[in-house]
Amino acid sequence: MTVIDPADAFISDQDIYLFNEGTHLDLATVLGAHPCEVGGERGTRFAIWAPSAHRVTVMGDFNGWNRDIDALYPRASSGIWQGFVPGVGVGETYKYVVDGADGSRVEKADPVASLAEEPPRTASVVWQADYAWGDEGWMADRAARNALDAPISIYELHLGSWRRSPDQGNRSLTYREAAPLLVEHMARMNFTHVEFLPLMEHPFYGSWGYQTTGYFAPTSRFGPPEDLMYLVDTLHQAGFGVIYDWVPSHFPSDQHGLAHFDGSHLYEHADPREGVHKDWDSLIFNWGRHEVRSFLLSSAMCWLERFHGDGLRVDAVASMLYRDYSREEGEWIPNEFGGRENLEAIAFLKQLNEAVYSRHPDVQTYAEESTAWPGVSKPTYLGGLGFGLKWDMGWMHDTLEYFGEDPVHRQYHHGELTFRAVYAFDENFVLPLSHDEVVHGKGSLLARMPGDDWQRFANLRLLYAYMFTTPAKKLLFMGSEFGQPGEWSHESSLDWHLLDAPAHHGVMRFLEDIARLYRDTPALHTRDADPQGFEWIDLHNASESIISFLRWSPDGDVVAVVINLTPVPRPNHRLAVPFAGGWRELVNSDSPDYGGSGQGNLGLVETVPVPLAGRDQSLVLTLPPLGALVLAPA
Repeated sequence: MTVIDPADAFISDQDIYLFNEGTHLDLATVLGAHPCEVGGERGTRFAIWAPSAHRVTVMGDFNGWNRDIDALYPRASSGIWQGFVPGVGVGETYKYVVDGADGSRVEKADPVASLAEEPPRTASVVWQADYAWGDEGWMADRAARNALDAPISIYELHLGSWRRSPDQGNRSLTYREAAPLLVEHMARMNFTHVEFLPLMEHPFYGSWGYQTTGYFAPTSRFGPPEDLMYLVDTLHQAGFGVIYDWVPSHFPSDQHGLAHFDGSHLYEHADPREGVHKDWDSLIFNWGRHEVRSFLLSSAMCWLERFHGDGLRVDAVASMLYRDYSREEGEWIPNEFGGRENLEAIAFLKQLNEAVYSRHPDVQTYAEESTAWPGVSKPTYLGGLGFGLKWDMGWMHDTLEYFGEDPVHRQYHHGELTFRAVYAFDENFVLPLSHDEVVHGKGSLLARMPGDDWQRFANLRLLYAYMFTTPAKKLLFMGSEFGQPGEWSHESSLDWHLLDAPAHHGVMRFLEDIARLYRDTPALHTRDADPQGFEWIDLHNASESIISFLRWSPDGDVVAVVINLTPVPRPNHRLAVPFAGGWRELVNSDSPDYGGSGQGNLGLVETVPVPLAGRDQSLVLTLPPLGALVLAPA
């Protein structure tokens, strides 16, 4: 091989300093495989972090997979091994051979590879993406699209099972094939953002991407990196944001991956009480190690910068925050103060959010955090973790529990709906009806609704009406938009043929309209995170299972929402409103267009000067069975 003089090394002293300090944000340009020219000779420079290794070589197509020909050499005392192999170009596969501190000799994929072979093959691929982006307009304006006062309704999607080609062996669509179809569907459904379940390379398809090995590499199952860029570019040019699901909490123990990388516990903790995640049979990152933090921070920046992400949804934050998460007594180690809080993880999450918002103030980070940890979405300078938004898992649990009750019993569970108002503005929330709610025996959302077929579909429309009118941003998993009756399976396409059935088509048409109303009505989104945007009209009517509230915009625009959670029509229901005059129905979930019974108020109701609930004016309404009305001054 061609030897590079260390004085001319392609990794600078500054890079090493930042990497070892835990503050490097651009390792994708430093480590890994990079085609280049050295001394007039074309080839590829390789660099890998393996501080406990005795020797590191690179093998691949270019040397007949010989373990001993192309050796790398250590770069000072940084723990990095580097070297240049002439003649190696884009498209060639490779692995590192690491002689470990424990006497092992293992073949490892590149942790910072830009591309990997399509699973089940596990080699890395030399790659240099060449793509000309066309989304300058979106990138310039996206701050407004991602702001807390903007409408954010997220379509959560698993690309491998969203649509498939049944006439071609039921294969998944490629990134490029999915692009126009996804744009068309997003436009029809009036979502504002799409969130992809992890697209980072993962060996086990059944993990849905949550057991990542390629933290810088899009999965090659659906095409090369340029094709993912094309998909994102197409969405951006059509006006839709892209959120990447990202997993800094744990990683799989596959031999070719990060586990026991250089004969030592490099990326993970050595003690299984800290380093093994029992629920997922995976390994936990050592967030207290500086270089591990640089690795993860650089991965986050890669997806925001190289792949133009508009946000990161950080998975399993609760499992990071607590040392005793899902562990019994004696199975965990307290922190230095004797507590259960994971101080290193907390520091890392704060550093992550500070780095993201410092470089990209126009994106958002989303925390999947299921406990009552305070200040998840508060700035770090106020003592928070610094996320932009947090999933409201409590709302999801309480709401689905409530909707699962037979309507005759709902009067005894009224507080499960109204309790959220107590904490609704403690964080910047997203209301998630995610993939986790339609797997593992839970049934689909439609299957969890009680009653006969008509009532189940009416309940599902009612659930969506409540979700899209309640303060917070929204997230819905694919298939739920048309009431898929069966649980989601990652091995097959969604049941798109069900749209030929009127009831399923009606659910989808209702969701189109309620999502459009949320997006286009300032009163329904501008104060999603502001208590001044929400006001109860009546939260105490448990006996009839009715709730009603107002949503206000900063400009004084208002809508009234009335929800009847029983199959009993309620004629002559009196509702207090703030303004006299006509109030028109913006949406009635019981419309025949959606599969409803058609009961309502003929589109417009005039107030009467009958005081109620501290208001001078009121409306007399017909509330449809299992129906929601959204009204605004005419």
